[in-house]
Amino acid sequence: MKYPIFFLIIFLTNIIQGITGFAGTILAMPPGLMLVGYETAKPILNVLGLLSGVYVWITNGKQADKKELKKVVLVMAAGMAAGFGLKALFAGKEEILYKCLGIFVMGLAVSGLHISFKARGKSKQEEIQPEGNGGKGYALLISSGVVHGMFVCGGPLLIGYLSGAVKDKVSFRATISTVWIILNSVILIDDIRVGLWTPGLVQTQVTAVPFMIAGMALGTRLYQRMSQELFMKITYILLFISGISLLVK
Repeated sequence: MKYPIFFLIIFLTNIIQGITGFAGTILAMPPGLMLVGYETAKPILNVLGLLSGVYVWITNGKQADKKELKKVVLVMAAGMAAGFGLKALFAGKEEILYKCLGIFVMGLAVSGLHISFKARGKSKQEEIQPEGNGGKGYALLISSGVVHGMFVCGGPLLIGYLSGAVKDKVSFRATISTVWIILNSVILIDDIRVGLWTPGLVQTQVTAVPFMIAGMALGTRLYQRMSQELFMKITYILLFISGISLLVK
């Protein structure tokens, strides 16, 4: 029953991905690790993230902010190299990596909920956005690259940077989607290099894609009818629960 539940998780988390725009992979990764293991969950979710990026790029790719795109890819790539190194260093000790991911997503959840409630009642002009330049911006990008290289979960940190650097919504979506196409392709090549892609994994990937598409489609429809703010809070609560589950795994 582990794989049917894994596919159901992909469907449900991509509903939230369609609503919030970022949370699909990081929500799916903790239960995916527990259900099918790192060597299946990570490459499968990486390719699903790549495919969702291609979908957005096809419709809005020309609107990407090329200056920010170049900066993000170069800095995150350096972080990803460190992430690959850490992953190799802890080979055979995945329990340590799982607990690190658990702490990360719990911290992200607490920070996200704090910002959500702090911004409540403020006007858009009053809402504090993360800075897109300076040391804080580079720290976010490096950290995003490290986490993405290890777990394909660098999205929230990258959004923390891009939300301050790219103000236009269309350009923002196009830029972040292009980033995922480039960086997830690098991870895909590395996964092939280390031998993760077996015929069985390919079959699992093919089976997973329709669940992602169905979830994204339903999430997009719900986005037009329901409060995104509410779903963001639900997302952070689910992240916190996922983090706890990894710590006690």
